[in-house]
Amino acid sequence: MTAAVAARRADLAAQVAILRELERRRARRRLWSYFPDAGPLRRELYPQHLAFFRMGATCATRCFMAANRVGKTEGGGGYETALHLTGRYPDWWEGRRFDRAIDAWAAGDTKETVRDIIQAKMVGPDNAYGTGMIPGDDLVKVVRRPNGNGALDYAEVRHVSGKTSRLGFKSYDQGREAFQGTEKDLIWLDEEAREDIRSECVMRLMTTNGSLIETFTPLRGLTPIVLTYLGEDAEVPAGRVSATVDRGIVMAGWDDVPHLSEEQKARMLAEAEVHLRDARSKGIPSIGSGAIYPVAEDQIVVEDFAIPAHWPRAYGLDVGWNCTCAVWGALDRETDTLYLYSLHYQGAQEPSTHVAGIRGRGLWIPGVIDPASRGRSQKDGEQLLQIYTDLGLVLIPADNSRESGLYEVHQRLATGRLKVFKSLRPWLAEYRIYRRDEKGHVVKERDHAMDATRYLVVSGIEVATTNASGSAASFRRLRGY
Repeated sequence: MTAAVAARRADLAAQVAILRELERRRARRRLWSYFPDAGPLRRELYPQHLAFFRMGATCATRCFMAANRVGKTEGGGGYETALHLTGRYPDWWEGRRFDRAIDAWAAGDTKETVRDIIQAKMVGPDNAYGTGMIPGDDLVKVVRRPNGNGALDYAEVRHVSGKTSRLGFKSYDQGREAFQGTEKDLIWLDEEAREDIRSECVMRLMTTNGSLIETFTPLRGLTPIVLTYLGEDAEVPAGRVSATVDRGIVMAGWDDVPHLSEEQKARMLAEAEVHLRDARSKGIPSIGSGAIYPVAEDQIVVEDFAIPAHWPRAYGLDVGWNCTCAVWGALDRETDTLYLYSLHYQGAQEPSTHVAGIRGRGLWIPGVIDPASRGRSQKDGEQLLQIYTDLGLVLIPADNSRESGLYEVHQRLATGRLKVFKSLRPWLAEYRIYRRDEKGHVVKERDHAMDATRYLVVSGIEVATTNASGSAASFRRLRGY
C-alpha cells in the first residue's frame, strides 16, 4: 500500500468518524429538531399543536384529542414534557413555563406500552438511552423496575436551574392505588385513562397548581372523559379548539399536519374500521359500533332554508317532566325526503307551556304522540294525551314499535331521505350519543328527540298536511281518532 492510499484511507476514516459523531450528537439532541422556523415541517404548519401548547398558559387541564399519526404523543405530550423537565423552552414558546425542576409522571395503558412507546420516545430504546426527546446530556440517571423486562421506574433529568427533575413512568393496569399519595407538578396521560385513575391524578396536582396533559385518539367514543371536554352536547368546538378557566381541548386530524402524504392518508383510511374513521383521521369521537344510526352527521345536516308552502308537515311529540320534545318535519314529495326543520325541547314545565310553544309553529300542523302517554302522568296521574288534547293540540297516537321504527329511520338516514336543519342543536346532541349498550339494548338516556323523530317517521308522514289542504282536525276525524 502506497503512502498516498494509506493517507486517503485515513482521511476517509476520519470523515466517517466525524459523521458518526455528528449523528450521535444529533440523536442526543432530538428536542431541538422539532418545530423549526423554516422548512417543509416548519412550526407554522402545525397550528393545532401550537394552540395546544399555548393553552397551557391558562388551562391547568388540557386534552389533545387527535387522529392517529399526527404526532400527539411525541410532538405533543412528549415534547412539552421534555421542555418542562429541562426548562429549555424555545424562544417562540407561549405555553406554561416552570422556573424550577419538577416532579412528573408519564402514564399509559400497560407496562408494555409505556415501555415501548412513552419510555422509548422520552429516553430512547433500551440500548440507546439519551436518544429520546430528553436531551442525552440532560439525562442524569435512569432506574429500572425490578423484573420489569426493560421497563423504567423513573428517570432523573438535569434542569437549567441546576436542580434535577424527575419523570416517573406509570401504567393504568397498575390500578388506582399506584397513583395515590404523592404531589406532582405535571402528569401526562398518553391514551385515555380510566376515570378513577384520572381523578386520582387530578388530586395529585391540586396543592402544586400543577398541569394535567391528556393525549389520545378517541377510539372509545363518547366516554365520560371525552364529554368532560366536549360538554354534554358532544359538539365539536369551532376551530376544534375550546378553553374555559378549568380545562381546554384541541382536536387535530390528518389535514392539520404536513408530514402525512395524500397517499398515506388514503391508505390508512381504507384500513380503518368504518365506525372509527372519524376518530382515526380527524380525532373526532364516535359512539363506535354501538351507534343506532351509524350515519355521519355531515351526510344528514343541511343549512336552514325556507320550507315551501306546498310541502306537507307534521310533528312527533315525546312528553315527560324532565324533557318534552316535539320535532317538526316537512316532506319533499318529489324526492321523498323528510326535512326536520324545527324543535321544541324543554323540561320541568307544565303542559300549558309546552302547548304554547307547539301551537306557535302552526295550529294546522298535526302531531303524533307516544301512545304510552295515554297511561302515564307527568305529575299527578292524569292522562297526558287527554291533557294536551284539552289544551287544543290535535294529536294522533303513533305506532310505537321500537325496532321496526328504528329501522325505518335508519333507512331514511342511510339513503339520504332524512335531513336535519343545522340549527337543531339539541337534536344533533342526542343523535351523537344515541347508542346500544353491550347487551344490544337501546340506552334510554337523553333520547327524547330521537323518540319524537321515530314517531314522526313511522306515523307522522302519513298524516302530514299543508295549510291549504285543510285542518289537522279533519285528518283526525278521517282516521277515526
